Amino acid sequence: MHLATKTIIVRSPSLRNHIKALPRFQYFFIHSVAELQSEIYGHGLNSFCFDRGSSLIDVTRVHGKILKLGLVNDSILCDHLLDFYLDHGDFNDAAFLFDKMPIRTFHSWNQIITAGLLSCNHFPKCIRYLIKMVQSLPDYHHHRMIMSSVLRSCFQNQISVRYVRHLQGMLIRNGFSHDLVICNPLVDFYAKNGRTDLAWSVFKGSSSLDRTSWVAMISGFSQNKQELDAFRLYSEMRRSAVIPTTYALSSVLSACTKAGLLREATQVHGQAVRLGLSSETYVCNALVSVYSRSGDMKSAEQIFQNKISKVDRITYNSLISGYAQIGAGEPALQVYKAMERSGIRPDCVTTASLLSSCASIVAPIQGLQLHGYTIKAGFSEDVITEGSLLDFYVNCFDKTENARRYFESTKKENVVLWNVMLMAYGRSGDIHEACRIFTDMQVLSVRPNQYTYPSLLRTCTPDAFQLGELIHGLVIKTGFAGNVYVSSTLIDMYAKGGDLPSARKILDEMTEKDVVSWTAMISGYTQHEMFSDAIQTFRKMERNDIRIDNIGLASVLTACAGARDLKRGFEIHGRATVAGYSHDLSIGNALISFYARCGRVSDAQFSFRLIGRIANQVSWNGLISGFAQSGHCEESLNFFVSMVRENSTCDAVGLDLYTYGSAVSAAANIADLKIGKQIHARMTKTSFDLEIEGGNALITLYSKSGSISDAWIQFSLMTIRNEVTWNAMITGYSQHGCGVEGLKLFERMKLEENINPNHVTFIGVLSACSHVGLVTQGLDYFASMSNEHQILPRTEHYACVVDILGRAGELSKAQRFITEIPTSIPVDALIYRTLLGACRVHKNTEIGEFVAFRLLEIDPRDSATYVLLSNIYAVTRQWSRRDRIRKLMKENGVRKEPGRSWIEVNNSIHAFFVGDKNHRLSVEIYKYLEELDEKAVKIGYRRDEESFLHEQGCDSKSDWRDFVHSEKLAVVLGVMSCEDGMKMIPIRVMKNLRICNDCHSWMICVSKVIERRIVLRDSYRFHHFENGVCSCRNYW
Repeated sequence: MHLATKTIIVRSPSLRNHIKALPRFQYFFIHSVAELQSEIYGHGLNSFCFDRGSSLIDVTRVHGKILKLGLVNDSILCDHLLDFYLDHGDFNDAAFLFDKMPIRTFHSWNQIITAGLLSCNHFPKCIRYLIKMVQSLPDYHHHRMIMSSVLRSCFQNQISVRYVRHLQGMLIRNGFSHDLVICNPLVDFYAKNGRTDLAWSVFKGSSSLDRTSWVAMISGFSQNKQELDAFRLYSEMRRSAVIPTTYALSSVLSACTKAGLLREATQVHGQAVRLGLSSETYVCNALVSVYSRSGDMKSAEQIFQNKISKVDRITYNSLISGYAQIGAGEPALQVYKAMERSGIRPDCVTTASLLSSCASIVAPIQGLQLHGYTIKAGFSEDVITEGSLLDFYVNCFDKTENARRYFESTKKENVVLWNVMLMAYGRSGDIHEACRIFTDMQVLSVRPNQYTYPSLLRTCTPDAFQLGELIHGLVIKTGFAGNVYVSSTLIDMYAKGGDLPSARKILDEMTEKDVVSWTAMISGYTQHEMFSDAIQTFRKMERNDIRIDNIGLASVLTACAGARDLKRGFEIHGRATVAGYSHDLSIGNALISFYARCGRVSDAQFSFRLIGRIANQVSWNGLISGFAQSGHCEESLNFFVSMVRENSTCDAVGLDLYTYGSAVSAAANIADLKIGKQIHARMTKTSFDLEIEGGNALITLYSKSGSISDAWIQFSLMTIRNEVTWNAMITGYSQHGCGVEGLKLFERMKLEENINPNHVTFIGVLSACSHVGLVTQGLDYFASMSNEHQILPRTEHYACVVDILGRAGELSKAQRFITEIPTSIPVDALIYRTLLGACRVHKNTEIGEFVAFRLLEIDPRDSATYVLLSNIYAVTRQWSRRDRIRKLMKENGVRKEPGRSWIEVNNSIHAFFVGDKNHRLSVEIYKYLEELDEKAVKIGYRRDEESFLHEQGCDSKSDWRDFVHSEKLAVVLGVMSCEDGMKMIPIRVMKNLRICNDCHSWMICVSKVIERRIVLRDSYRFHHFENGVCSCRNYW
């Protein structure tokens, strides 16, 4: 039989070509002509399909030959034909053949369902075929294999979830609901289509789970932004004693990377080491990614260099991306060189990260080389690469023309490019070009995404607030109002523009709030000094279970610093420590500022030492400005000196305008003109004095230090002035008793410079009127605030008007004015204390008592109220009432603030109290005081006994030398220390209380005796005594 068969084969010309194609072992096992023909045509079809590239017509002819020979019942031939038709997309002939097949094998059912019906999206027909298959194929194993194959094909063919749910129902009816071969592909399909709820129901419904089930569900959670669920499920998997695979470990590590769960990722790393999987490529890649994303590049490098068994492109990309993310461009480029040496070619992800690195370190040459490589490699038009290239041009070249030129060379279909250009123009402040770009984007029908509007909104500074509102309207119109990122940017825009109610409304209307939106609101409140609202918003954020990050905690700490809320600040500090932010720079800087502004010197210094070498300019500025604001001006200046010394080293931390402004403020607060001038000299050397803010700070320095002439020189030298400049000069004139000059400057500001005054301006103007007794003019200015300038008066302005009336002796009018203050304005202690001080000057007991009792209702422990009322009783010689007030002070535990004066002599600060005899030169001081008194009496000085009644009691004949006021002692020391040639330098004295009548008269006379100017700064104003005249003209 074998020989006959062989003879037939050899002698048959029509089959000779086919027999040559038959394998040798097949030839010896053919038992009949029919079998031979079946094998030949079967192999012939394979040859046509795979070897000769035959057409559909050729195989149609073979199909006809098969029908002619009567081989249509041959299942092998029919399966081959079915495969061929399906491979060539001829579903109709395939379906016709399948329907005519008398015997349908497992292979034919599988092919017609998966390669035929599913690929052509005939899903309803697919379910009918599956039902037929279950009925015709008796083998359960074949059923489940085909069902599993169908489910796997569903995702590849993009079958909708709705149809798969119908298929799932059919599977449940046919008893497949607990079969892992069916359930695992179902879980995988639902998860990949974003329906983790359906995947979870299938997962939980399985009676038994294998490692594939766990991996599919963990991977599904990770891919669908449910990172915490992924980690929890992984933990449950470990508790169930299921050994994780490399894919399970890489999936859970990917989830930890996205959610920032570094501690949890470290635990998974440890488990991978114990399981012996820590060197697997997938696991190592995931570990490199998680450590890189968290900024722990040291751990990422260790895994890269020592742990991984096989380094691939993903490994290199993860490491390069990590360096790029933290701005470490040089190490990223070094890893790239190592990648080139290993023979692995970079892809678009690699070049995108490298371009980002070049942008961060401003490396234009390397970036241009990478641009050339992307063109040569053929992925310069890749979406990610285009965005990175444009970002590189934006950051590495000063002018936006280079970026614009590259942008114009692209097809402009990528919305990312438009967003980058919007950010570039926003960063340069060119709002007009930004708007033009956005308009072109609309013309070309490029659909904005969630990053487009934020890029445009960031260009909307407070000066372009109306544009921001228009963009907000577009956001609502285009359906992005519900987007978390867009809403957060809107909150930030409204908050920076001062429209906090609108910002809060957006936050409250957000259905999904994230940490960024809450932080933007907290920062907005903090920027506008609404510190209690910021802290309350933080509390509400906590109640909503939002996990705050380091930026949010830093904002809350700033609010606590502004509110001087030590208790809550301590609490936030503890939370930051528990969250692992102890060495975070933003938290460290916020803590430094918080403790410094709250006057906690040692805590601020400790926080500064804690961040150590990573301390930056913000850290130093936080100390200097914080101490200046909390009254620790000497500590502030000491740190300024330390910063200057640090700046002279190779690791210099540069001094900026804010540094100098804070140091100047500290010098101004303690009226240290000498060190103020030294700081001014450094500012001149570095050209910071030419900045508007620097010039404004210097005007304030000289005004507060008693040198109004230097303040005017600085004002005159400034070529560009803003409202702060004018306010500082007007206020300076007011404090120095030059009210007329201040008012002239105010009129010049309005008429010549066309600068609109604000509420600070009017405080200076009203104070000027008060100090020179311009009652009518002061009331007119007050009325003009609302009538001409649409400025609503605040508490400070009402206090100024009360002071104007009180100094002029119009106490009844002042009292009536207070009762007419609108209910919207809180009548606080400042207003009442101003009137009480006037009652002391004009000896008005009736109104003084009324005002004092109102003050005690507001603050029962205010020592100034007791002292002023006691002084009123003393000067009107009502000793019993005065004693009753003193007794009340003692019972309430209220202590009077002692009068104290300071003077600088030979670079040393000397302080004096009333009747102070503790100074080492006290004997000489009192002796010289007697000499000055004798000379002063000769030119008209008469001791004012009323100024001592409060200290001496009823007996006016007490030894007055025991009650010599501190400012006299300070002036005497200044006169004693005067050397030859120093008479042109004025004696400068500071006092914490208002100067009394006696000391005022004494200094007028002494200034004439010693022929030297005396400048006294008390708690109200400056007095310039020179040649027997005071700048206040005896009206204070």
